[in-house]
Amino acid sequence: MAWKPGNAFQERLVQRVTISMLKNSKRKGMLKIIAPILVVLAGISISWAIVVHRPPLKSQISENEVPLVQVIQVEPQTVKLNIHSQGVVVPRTEIDLVPEVAGQIIRLHPSLVAGGFFEAGDILVTIDPRDYDYAIAQARARIAEAERQVMMEEAQSEQARNEWHSLGEGQPSALTLREPQLAEARAKLKAAQADLTKAHLQRSRCEWRAPFAGRVREKHIGLGQYVQLGEKLARLYAIDVVQVRLPLATDQFAYLDVLLDHRNSKQETGPKVILSTEFAGALRHWEGRIVQAEGALDEETGLLHAVAEVKDPYAVKLDQPPLMPGLFVKAEIEGREQTDVFILPAGTVNASHEALLVDEKDHLHIRRMNILRSEPDRVLVKGGLNAGDRVVISGIQIPVEGMKVRTEIVAPGQKSDTPVLDTSMPDATP
Repeated sequence: MAWKPGNAFQERLVQRVTISMLKNSKRKGMLKIIAPILVVLAGISISWAIVVHRPPLKSQISENEVPLVQVIQVEPQTVKLNIHSQGVVVPRTEIDLVPEVAGQIIRLHPSLVAGGFFEAGDILVTIDPRDYDYAIAQARARIAEAERQVMMEEAQSEQARNEWHSLGEGQPSALTLREPQLAEARAKLKAAQADLTKAHLQRSRCEWRAPFAGRVREKHIGLGQYVQLGEKLARLYAIDVVQVRLPLATDQFAYLDVLLDHRNSKQETGPKVILSTEFAGALRHWEGRIVQAEGALDEETGLLHAVAEVKDPYAVKLDQPPLMPGLFVKAEIEGREQTDVFILPAGTVNASHEALLVDEKDHLHIRRMNILRSEPDRVLVKGGLNAGDRVVISGIQIPVEGMKVRTEIVAPGQKSDTPVLDTSMPDATP
């Protein structure tokens, strides 16, 4: 039925529908506001109920969660603090073969070659001596002439003295008695005799004898060569003793019995030194002694050199090569004994000189050490430890002062099967 204006029934129906729609719209708006509030209140209530009714937590840590550390029980020891260095072997005595006379070489020793051996007193080089033989003959002739002149002057002086006593009066002059002439003749005789001595000396220098038993390093001459006075013919060195200059820091001499001042005392036997090097595919060793320290520090390095000597380096020994000059060797010098020293494995002490200790209640502590010396495989501690202390060598990455640990004692010198202590552990000492 079509709606027509003015129909009272229809107008009332429209008004009721409109009022009903307005009421429904207000209810929906209220629900949108109240619903979130109710959700929040419900969540708070549930959370409060969980907190109030939760079971109590266990604060005790499981025994398996306590870290296991490996420790060593340290005891003081007496050790020798050996010093390590290195150097090159050199002969103690080395000279150049230089002639004192000129001439042609007519003979060479068969061993006068690079590497050749010779004995003390061997004639190494012979120079043609004929010119010097002539000089000897001429000197003898001058001596004979000078002797004749002396005899004549003596006779004339005696004759003049007799004549003056017979005919003269007063005191005769020296010239009257021919005393100056006699003195001149005697002086010429002495000069001739000196010339003969010199000629014999020059003749003896035609044969150059070795002053020591040694070996030839270099040779610069050949048979038949004419050599000049002062020309270098060869280079020789003695084989009785070799030396090694060992550079040392000045503080290392505190561990060595080496005299630094030889003016008032002489060191008979210095510290023992073991020299070693790779030779012929094997590691070889030689024993020597420190004989002295040099008189000045090296200006470039600030180090002081100690001199080691090895006697009879060419002695024949089973499977032992000679200690030849030029070899580069490592040296271990025997040091003084130090008492009350604790030896710890490398890595036990960190860069701040701290180590980890475990007390009798198995609590961890960080303690500072007084390091005597650090070596590649061990650390020598002079202070900071007591006999019987347990020192951690592995098992802790992040140490905390007072933390509870479990311990496993490792025998000194035994290698750990777990990672070693982190040497970069923080400085946590309170």
